[in-house]
Amino acid sequence: MGVLLHNAKTQDGYPSSFRVRDIVVEPAVVLAPMEGVTDVAFRRLIRRIGGPGLTYTEFIASKGIAKGNRHAWRMAEFDPDERPIVLQIYGREPHLMAEAGRLLQDSGASIIDINMGCPSKKVCNHSGGSALMKEPKLALEIVKAVRAAVTIPLTVKMRSGFDATNRNAPELAWAFQEEGAEAITIHWRTRADRYMGTRAVDKIAETVQKVSIPVVGNGDVIDIPSAKAMFDDTGCAGVMVGRGALKNPWSMLEIGSWLRDIPYTPPAALERLGAIEFYIEQFISTMHTPDGDFAETAVLGKLKQMSKYFIADQTTRLQILRSQQLVDATDLLRRHFHGMAETAHAA
Repeated sequence: MGVLLHNAKTQDGYPSSFRVRDIVVEPAVVLAPMEGVTDVAFRRLIRRIGGPGLTYTEFIASKGIAKGNRHAWRMAEFDPDERPIVLQIYGREPHLMAEAGRLLQDSGASIIDINMGCPSKKVCNHSGGSALMKEPKLALEIVKAVRAAVTIPLTVKMRSGFDATNRNAPELAWAFQEEGAEAITIHWRTRADRYMGTRAVDKIAETVQKVSIPVVGNGDVIDIPSAKAMFDDTGCAGVMVGRGALKNPWSMLEIGSWLRDIPYTPPAALERLGAIEFYIEQFISTMHTPDGDFAETAVLGKLKQMSKYFIADQTTRLQILRSQQLVDATDLLRRHFHGMAETAHAA
Protein backbone atom coordinates (compact mmCIF):
# COMPACT_ATOMS: atom_id res chain seq x y z
CA MET A 1 0.00 0.00 0.00
CA GLY A 2 1.30 3.48 0.86
CA VAL A 3 4.47 2.05 2.40
CA LEU A 4 5.96 1.62 -1.06
CA LEU A 5 6.23 5.39 -1.29
CA HIS A 6 8.78 5.27 1.51
CA ASN A 7 11.08 2.76 -0.19
CA ALA A 8 13.92 2.83 -2.66
CA LYS A 9 14.33 -0.48 -4.47
CA THR A 10 17.22 -2.78 -5.29
CA GLN A 11 17.63 -4.24 -8.76
CA ASP A 12 15.73 -7.32 -7.57
CA GLY A 13 12.83 -5.23 -6.29
CA TYR A 14 13.60 -5.43 -2.55
CA PRO A 15 13.57 -2.22 -0.49
CA SER A 16 17.06 -0.78 -0.07
CA SER A 17 15.83 2.01 2.23
CA PHE A 18 12.75 3.50 3.84
CA ARG A 19 11.87 6.77 5.55
CA VAL A 20 10.57 7.58 8.99
CA ARG A 21 9.39 11.09 8.27
CA ASP A 22 12.62 12.84 7.18
CA ILE A 23 14.98 10.14 8.48
CA VAL A 24 16.29 7.84 5.77
CA VAL A 25 16.98 4.30 6.99
CA GLU A 26 19.54 2.89 4.58
CA PRO A 27 20.02 0.02 4.22
CA ALA A 28 16.57 -1.18 5.28
CA VAL A 29 17.90 -3.39 8.07
CA VAL A 30 17.58 -2.43 11.73
CA LEU A 31 19.30 -3.54 14.94
CA ALA A 32 16.65 -4.58 17.46
CA PRO A 33 16.51 -3.35 21.05
CA MET A 34 17.68 -6.18 23.32
CA GLU A 35 17.85 -6.09 27.09
CA GLY A 36 21.40 -6.58 28.35
CA VAL A 37 22.77 -6.60 24.79
CA THR A 38 22.33 -3.39 22.82
CA ASP A 39 24.20 -1.14 25.20
CA VAL A 40 26.49 1.57 23.83
CA ALA A 41 29.47 -0.82 23.70
CA PHE A 42 27.64 -3.39 21.57
CA ARG A 43 26.29 -0.68 19.28
CA ARG A 44 29.85 0.59 18.79
CA LEU A 45 30.85 -2.91 17.70
CA ILE A 46 27.96 -3.05 15.24
CA ARG A 47 28.84 0.37 13.81
CA ARG A 48 32.47 -0.72 13.45
CA ILE A 49 31.38 -3.79 11.50
CA GLY A 50 28.68 -1.92 9.58
CA GLY A 51 25.33 -2.98 8.20
CA PRO A 52 22.28 -1.49 9.92
CA GLY A 53 20.60 1.68 8.78
CA LEU A 54 19.16 2.24 12.26
CA THR A 55 20.04 1.14 15.81
CA TYR A 56 18.02 0.97 19.03
CA THR A 57 19.04 1.28 22.65
CA GLU A 58 17.92 -1.30 25.18
CA PHE A 59 14.42 -0.58 26.42
CA ILE A 60 14.52 2.08 29.15
CA ALA A 61 12.10 2.53 32.03
CA SER A 62 10.11 5.71 31.48
CA LYS A 63 9.68 6.15 35.23
CA GLY A 64 13.45 6.03 35.69
CA ILE A 65 14.02 8.70 33.06
CA ALA A 66 11.24 10.93 34.39
CA LYS A 67 12.52 10.60 37.97
CA GLY A 68 16.18 11.15 37.06
CA ASN A 69 17.35 7.62 37.88
CA ARG A 70 21.08 7.36 37.17
CA HIS A 71 20.93 3.80 35.82
CA ALA A 72 18.10 4.64 33.41
CA TRP A 73 19.99 7.64 32.07
CA ARG A 74 23.13 5.54 31.60
CA MET A 75 21.09 3.13 29.48
CA ALA A 76 20.06 6.11 27.35
CA GLU A 77 23.65 7.12 26.57
CA PHE A 78 24.72 7.21 22.94
CA ASP A 79 27.70 8.54 21.00
CA PRO A 80 27.55 11.95 19.27
CA ASP A 81 28.11 10.32 15.87
CA GLU A 82 25.57 7.54 16.45
CA ARG A 83 22.75 8.61 14.19
CA PRO A 84 20.03 7.87 13.53
CA ILE A 85 19.49 6.43 17.02
CA VAL A 86 16.20 5.21 18.48
CA LEU A 87 15.67 5.48 22.23
CA GLN A 88 13.05 2.98 23.30
CA ILE A 89 10.96 3.53 26.43
CA TYR A 90 8.54 1.30 28.29
CA GLY A 91 5.90 1.83 30.94
CA ARG A 92 2.15 1.97 31.46
CA GLU A 93 1.62 5.47 32.83
CA PRO A 94 0.93 7.90 29.96
CA HIS A 95 2.19 10.98 31.77
CA LEU A 96 5.50 9.34 32.69
CA MET A 97 5.93 7.96 29.19
CA ALA A 98 5.30 11.44 27.79
CA GLU A 99 7.78 13.07 30.17
CA ALA A 100 10.43 10.44 29.40
CA GLY A 101 9.91 10.96 25.68
CA ARG A 102 10.30 14.73 26.06
CA LEU A 103 13.47 14.42 28.14
CA LEU A 104 15.05 11.91 25.77
CA GLN A 105 14.16 14.10 22.80
CA ASP A 106 15.98 16.94 24.55
CA SER A 107 18.99 14.64 25.04
CA GLY A 108 19.31 14.30 21.26
CA ALA A 109 17.34 11.18 20.31
CA SER A 110 16.57 10.83 16.61
CA ILE A 111 13.39 8.78 17.23
CA ILE A 112 11.39 7.79 20.30
CA ASP A 113 10.01 4.25 20.24
CA ILE A 114 7.37 2.81 22.54
CA ASN A 115 7.93 -0.77 23.67
CA MET A 116 4.84 -2.94 23.37
CA GLY A 117 6.75 -6.10 22.54
CA CYS A 118 8.78 -7.18 25.56
CA PRO A 119 7.55 -10.63 26.74
CA SER A 120 9.24 -10.44 30.15
CA LYS A 121 6.85 -11.45 32.96
CA LYS A 122 8.24 -8.71 35.21
CA VAL A 123 7.71 -6.02 32.58
CA CYS A 124 4.28 -7.32 31.54
CA ASN A 125 3.05 -7.54 35.11
CA HIS A 126 4.16 -4.10 36.20
CA SER A 127 5.40 -1.90 33.40
CA GLY A 128 3.68 -2.53 30.09
CA GLY A 129 5.61 -4.23 27.30
CA SER A 130 3.52 -6.69 25.29
CA ALA A 131 0.85 -6.71 28.03
CA LEU A 132 -0.31 -3.37 26.63
CA MET A 133 -1.66 -5.27 23.62
CA LYS A 134 -4.33 -6.63 25.98
CA GLU A 135 -5.24 -3.06 26.93
CA PRO A 136 -5.72 -1.24 23.62
CA LYS A 137 -7.35 1.79 25.24
CA LEU A 138 -4.37 2.32 27.54
CA ALA A 139 -1.94 1.62 24.69
CA LEU A 140 -3.63 4.29 22.59
CA GLU A 141 -3.55 6.79 25.49
CA ILE A 142 0.20 6.23 25.79
CA VAL A 143 0.81 6.84 22.09
CA LYS A 144 -1.33 10.01 22.22
CA ALA A 145 0.50 11.30 25.30
CA VAL A 146 3.98 10.69 23.92
CA ARG A 147 3.01 12.10 20.51
CA ALA A 148 1.84 15.30 22.19
CA ALA A 149 5.10 15.57 24.14
CA VAL A 150 7.64 15.14 21.33
CA THR A 151 8.21 16.69 17.94
CA ILE A 152 10.68 14.12 16.61
CA PRO A 153 9.44 10.92 14.92
CA LEU A 154 7.53 8.48 17.11
CA THR A 155 7.37 4.74 16.45
CA VAL A 156 5.99 1.64 18.16
CA LYS A 157 7.41 -1.88 18.42
CA MET A 158 5.05 -4.73 19.26
CA ARG A 159 4.26 -8.40 18.76
CA SER A 160 1.52 -9.86 16.58
CA GLY A 161 -0.61 -10.06 19.71
CA PHE A 162 -0.64 -11.13 23.33
CA ASP A 163 -1.60 -14.73 22.57
CA ALA A 164 -3.07 -16.86 19.79
CA THR A 165 -6.61 -15.66 20.54
CA ASN A 166 -5.68 -11.98 20.55
CA ARG A 167 -3.46 -11.22 17.53
CA ASN A 168 -4.52 -7.60 17.16
CA ALA A 169 -1.37 -5.98 15.75
CA PRO A 170 -3.02 -4.69 12.52
CA GLU A 171 -5.86 -2.96 14.38
CA LEU A 172 -3.50 -1.42 16.92
CA ALA A 173 -1.06 -0.31 14.22
CA TRP A 174 -3.83 1.51 12.36
CA ALA A 175 -4.99 3.23 15.56
CA PHE A 176 -1.43 4.24 16.44
CA GLN A 177 -0.92 5.64 12.95
CA GLU A 178 -4.06 7.75 13.37
CA GLU A 179 -2.60 9.18 16.57
CA GLY A 180 0.69 10.11 14.92
CA ALA A 181 2.97 7.06 15.05
CA GLU A 182 5.26 7.18 12.02
CA ALA A 183 6.49 3.58 11.75
CA ILE A 184 5.58 0.23 13.29
CA THR A 185 7.76 -2.79 13.98
CA ILE A 186 6.01 -6.12 14.45
CA HIS A 187 7.54 -9.35 15.73
CA TRP A 188 5.56 -12.30 14.36
CA ARG A 189 5.53 -14.05 17.74
CA THR A 190 2.86 -13.40 20.36
CA ARG A 191 3.79 -12.72 23.94
CA ALA A 192 2.64 -16.26 24.81
CA ASP A 193 5.12 -17.63 22.24
CA ARG A 194 7.97 -15.86 24.03
CA TYR A 195 10.99 -17.13 22.05
CA MET A 196 9.36 -20.22 20.54
CA GLY A 197 6.28 -20.69 18.35
CA THR A 198 5.67 -21.56 14.72
CA ARG A 199 6.51 -18.84 12.21
CA ALA A 200 3.37 -16.92 11.26
CA VAL A 201 3.96 -13.56 9.58
CA ASP A 202 0.38 -13.03 8.37
CA LYS A 203 -0.28 -10.21 10.85
CA ILE A 204 2.78 -8.34 9.60
CA ALA A 205 1.50 -8.70 6.02
CA GLU A 206 -1.99 -7.63 7.07
CA THR A 207 -0.59 -4.54 8.79
CA VAL A 208 1.37 -3.57 5.67
CA GLN A 209 -1.90 -3.57 3.76
CA LYS A 210 -3.77 -1.67 6.47
CA VAL A 211 -1.46 1.29 7.17
CA SER A 212 0.39 3.87 5.10
CA ILE A 213 3.45 4.17 7.36
CA PRO A 214 6.50 1.87 7.17
CA VAL A 215 6.16 -1.55 8.76
CA VAL A 216 9.33 -3.35 9.81
CA GLY A 217 9.28 -7.15 10.02
CA ASN A 218 10.93 -8.82 13.01
CA GLY A 219 11.45 -12.40 14.13
CA ASP A 220 14.16 -14.93 13.18
CA VAL A 221 15.76 -12.69 10.55
CA ILE A 222 19.37 -13.89 10.69
CA ASP A 223 20.72 -13.89 7.12
CA ILE A 224 19.86 -13.12 3.50
CA PRO A 225 17.42 -16.05 2.97
CA SER A 226 15.44 -15.22 6.12
CA ALA A 227 15.42 -11.49 5.27
CA LYS A 228 14.27 -12.25 1.75
CA ALA A 229 11.49 -14.48 3.12
CA MET A 230 10.31 -11.71 5.44
CA PHE A 231 10.16 -9.23 2.54
CA ASP A 232 8.48 -11.75 0.21
CA ASP A 233 5.90 -12.93 2.71
CA THR A 234 4.90 -9.57 4.16
CA GLY A 235 5.81 -6.72 1.80
CA CYS A 236 7.45 -4.96 4.76
CA ALA A 237 9.53 -1.80 4.36
CA GLY A 238 12.52 -3.16 6.31
CA VAL A 239 13.69 -6.00 8.50
CA MET A 240 14.85 -6.00 12.11
CA VAL A 241 17.60 -8.31 13.37
CA GLY A 242 17.56 -9.31 17.03
CA ARG A 243 19.26 -12.38 18.46
CA GLY A 244 20.79 -13.03 15.04
CA ALA A 245 22.99 -9.95 15.59
CA LEU A 246 24.25 -11.34 18.87
CA LYS A 247 25.05 -14.73 17.38
CA ASN A 248 26.59 -13.15 14.28
CA PRO A 249 27.27 -9.38 14.41
CA TRP A 250 28.08 -9.53 10.67
CA SER A 251 24.55 -10.67 9.82
CA MET A 252 23.33 -7.11 9.25
CA LEU A 253 26.34 -6.29 7.09
CA GLU A 254 25.54 -9.36 5.00
CA ILE A 255 21.87 -8.39 4.65
CA GLY A 256 22.68 -4.71 4.13
CA SER A 257 25.22 -5.51 1.43
CA TRP A 258 22.64 -7.61 -0.38
CA LEU A 259 20.10 -4.79 -0.19
CA ARG A 260 22.65 -2.34 -1.58
CA ASP A 261 23.83 -4.73 -4.31
CA ILE A 262 27.44 -4.72 -3.09
CA PRO A 263 29.75 -7.71 -2.40
CA TYR A 264 30.01 -9.19 1.07
CA THR A 265 32.98 -11.16 2.41
CA PRO A 266 32.51 -13.19 5.62
CA PRO A 267 34.95 -12.28 8.42
CA ALA A 268 38.15 -14.29 8.78
CA ALA A 269 39.14 -15.81 12.14
CA LEU A 270 41.40 -12.97 13.25
CA GLU A 271 38.75 -10.43 12.27
CA ARG A 272 36.30 -12.18 14.55
CA LEU A 273 38.88 -12.16 17.35
CA GLY A 274 39.47 -8.46 16.79
CA ALA A 275 35.75 -7.80 17.05
CA ILE A 276 35.48 -9.50 20.45
CA GLU A 277 38.55 -7.67 21.72
CA PHE A 278 37.15 -4.35 20.46
CA TYR A 279 33.83 -5.01 22.17
CA ILE A 280 35.50 -5.86 25.48
CA GLU A 281 37.58 -2.65 25.26
CA GLN A 282 34.42 -0.64 24.67
CA PHE A 283 32.58 -2.42 27.47
CA ILE A 284 35.40 -1.56 29.89
CA SER A 285 35.40 2.07 28.74
CA THR A 286 31.71 2.42 29.58
CA MET A 287 31.86 0.88 33.04
CA HIS A 288 30.95 3.27 35.83
CA THR A 289 32.75 1.65 38.77
CA PRO A 290 36.18 2.21 40.34
CA ASP A 291 36.03 -1.25 41.91
CA GLY A 292 38.69 -3.28 40.08
CA ASP A 293 37.55 -6.69 41.36
CA PHE A 294 33.95 -6.06 40.40
CA ALA A 295 35.04 -4.69 37.03
CA GLU A 296 37.05 -7.82 36.20
CA THR A 297 34.13 -10.04 37.18
CA ALA A 298 31.80 -8.06 34.94
CA VAL A 299 34.24 -8.12 32.01
CA LEU A 300 34.79 -11.86 32.40
CA GLY A 301 31.03 -12.35 32.36
CA LYS A 302 30.68 -10.34 29.15
CA LEU A 303 33.52 -12.26 27.52
CA LYS A 304 31.81 -15.54 28.39
CA GLN A 305 28.53 -14.22 26.99
CA MET A 306 30.14 -13.28 23.68
CA SER A 307 32.09 -16.53 23.48
CA LYS A 308 28.87 -18.55 23.60
CA TYR A 309 27.95 -17.03 20.26
CA PHE A 310 31.31 -16.42 18.60
CA ILE A 311 32.86 -19.85 19.18
CA ALA A 312 31.42 -22.97 17.58
CA ASP A 313 33.92 -25.40 19.11
CA GLN A 314 32.19 -26.80 22.18
CA THR A 315 35.37 -27.76 24.05
CA THR A 316 36.88 -24.27 23.80
CA ARG A 317 33.57 -22.65 24.62
CA LEU A 318 33.16 -24.73 27.80
CA GLN A 319 36.75 -24.02 28.84
CA ILE A 320 36.10 -20.29 28.55
CA LEU A 321 32.78 -20.55 30.39
CA ARG A 322 34.53 -22.37 33.24
CA SER A 323 37.40 -19.87 33.47
CA GLN A 324 37.76 -18.09 36.79
CA GLN A 325 40.24 -15.46 35.65
CA LEU A 326 39.93 -12.96 32.82
CA VAL A 327 43.49 -13.59 31.68
CA ASP A 328 42.79 -17.33 31.30
CA ALA A 329 39.62 -16.78 29.28
CA THR A 330 41.37 -14.24 27.06
CA ASP A 331 44.26 -16.63 26.42
CA LEU A 332 41.86 -19.43 25.45
CA LEU A 333 39.99 -17.08 23.14
CA ARG A 334 43.14 -15.93 21.34
CA ARG A 335 44.56 -19.43 20.99
CA HIS A 336 41.28 -20.61 19.48
CA PHE A 337 41.10 -17.96 16.78
CA HIS A 338 44.82 -18.01 15.99
CA GLY A 339 44.51 -21.78 15.58
CA MET A 340 41.62 -21.27 13.17
CA ALA A 341 43.68 -18.74 11.21
CA GLU A 342 46.62 -21.11 10.93
CA THR A 343 44.34 -23.93 9.76
CA ALA A 344 42.79 -21.67 7.12
CA HIS A 345 46.23 -20.52 5.94
CA ALA A 346 47.48 -24.11 5.65
CA ALA A 347 44.47 -25.05 3.59
